[in-house]
Amino acid sequence: MHKVETGKPRERAFQDWVWIPIFAFFFGSITVMALVSRLPSLSSSRTHLRKPKISSVNPVSYIQCSTSPFTEKHSIERYQRDNWLYKNITSTKLQQQSSFCPLPSDSSSIRDYDIALQLPELKKLLQVLKEKRENEVGIGKRGPGNVFLVGTGPGDPELLTIKALRVIQSADLLLYDRLVSNDVLDLVSPDARLLYVGKTAGYHSRTQEEIHELLLSFAEAGATVVRLKGGDPLVFGRGGEEMDFLQRQGIAVKIIPGITSASGIAAELGIPLTHRGVANSVRFLTGHSKNGGTDPLFVAESAADPDSTLVIYMGLSTLPSLASKLMCHGLPPNTPAVAVERGTTPQQRTVFAELKDLSKEISLHQLVSPTLIMIGKVVALSPLWKPSTFGDLAFAEKKTF
Repeated sequence: MHKVETGKPRERAFQDWVWIPIFAFFFGSITVMALVSRLPSLSSSRTHLRKPKISSVNPVSYIQCSTSPFTEKHSIERYQRDNWLYKNITSTKLQQQSSFCPLPSDSSSIRDYDIALQLPELKKLLQVLKEKRENEVGIGKRGPGNVFLVGTGPGDPELLTIKALRVIQSADLLLYDRLVSNDVLDLVSPDARLLYVGKTAGYHSRTQEEIHELLLSFAEAGATVVRLKGGDPLVFGRGGEEMDFLQRQGIAVKIIPGITSASGIAAELGIPLTHRGVANSVRFLTGHSKNGGTDPLFVAESAADPDSTLVIYMGLSTLPSLASKLMCHGLPPNTPAVAVERGTTPQQRTVFAELKDLSKEISLHQLVSPTLIMIGKVVALSPLWKPSTFGDLAFAEKKTF
């Protein structure tokens, strides 16, 4: 083991508003009222927000201090970046409360309360855009706006494409995921509005259906909406689902590809995903499990091909089971492997190990999400690999690297 630190427009979501009382604000000193929308889902049924449990949530105390290069769910950076949505919480007060790191156990109440605070400002912005569009009717009726699904790469802002940068800097509204790095978000125009819609295990700031409705509502109002995603939007990014939904409603969708994590991180470590005589194919797998379990969704016998490179996204929790299945299907236990946390960012951490030992080493060094896993003989071609049973191969190939 070697560890290296390093459709036609239609009246939608925002018109079904009801007033509900929201609990005491800033330690009970202020009571606020918030508008809550019943966002339609993809079916004819509607998604109702539950009323937050007053006893379990404080609007400031769940803000977290964060050193992550990404937007963590309750980080101070997120609320400062999206502060236009929180007119009742000033930047100064956020700074004063940033030392409160404990989280309530009721994540659903936090989510519901967060959405309740955001919706009034989202409604105002939507109305402004609609009025602007109506005023342009005399000039020539304007159709719905465009939605851009933009890949931002694994984290390093210098891996952005020129086209992605141009679109990011010209957007009216940007909906961004957790794995869009802070450095990339710093490139957004100061006149644009940012809205966090990220997901992490156990906490979805917005459901996928709610994200669909937000994209559609603002596109129908004529806005240029950018959906920012880490990596590439069509590689385990649910970009295909969003594109399909919007196109069915008559909204033009443009895809701007990004460097997927497999390519960006492999290049960072000097690992060729394919290499003549070593790996003749590469296969991307999701490590996601059914219902949050520890068993990966599907590992075919053909995945255990010693002449192929496997790249596993989102596979931290299911790796022990996945590795066991691969070895049962015939992949040698000493196959070189690597796990890379927060790849291409200044906070990158890397663990190299043989397949049989990788899970143990990941646990030992406490790697966290996002972590990308690569398995295959090409891993030994990295100049960072510590020679072991694959030492001869690594040495011979590195001379021609």
